[in-house]
Amino acid sequence: MSLFIHYNLRNLFYLILKKKIEEVIGRHNTCALATAAGDFVRCTPIEYHYVEGCFYLFSEGGLKFRALKGNPHVCLAIFAPYSGFGQLEGLRVTGTAQMAEPWSEEYRKLLDLCGISEEAMKKLAEPMHLIRVRPAVMELLCSELKQEGYSPRQRLCL
Repeated sequence: MSLFIHYNLRNLFYLILKKKIEEVIGRHNTCALATAAGDFVRCTPIEYHYVEGCFYLFSEGGLKFRALKGNPHVCLAIFAPYSGFGQLEGLRVTGTAQMAEPWSEEYRKLLDLCGISEEAMKKLAEPMHLIRVRPAVMELLCSELKQEGYSPRQRLCL
């Protein structure tokens, strides 16, 4: 096989895998967000929105921010309820978290996308925090892939 054909097959599989991952992300709306700093570890169930390759999470606050202050590296997990080995579906994402500035263009865009009115948000004592998670690695476990002739475990480095 020529290098050119090999390269194109790798790019094709990358696109297939990326599409499959985005389908899994689109089927769900809640993840488990893990944060840690030193010996402090926190795992929080939280709603997410996936926009332009990043995960966005609105939060009122909580102990996860204690960890995020000292360590921007996070892991989030998205998964379907277990119903048997032939129907596994889960995604682990590792990446870095940053806070979006309240009332920035990015913040307002996410408010609009989530159907949250700016007026309602401004009535709160403090605006909700918006966490942006930029993925570095996505690891998919999907029984569907095995049925299509691939390994059910795949890793996508971004």
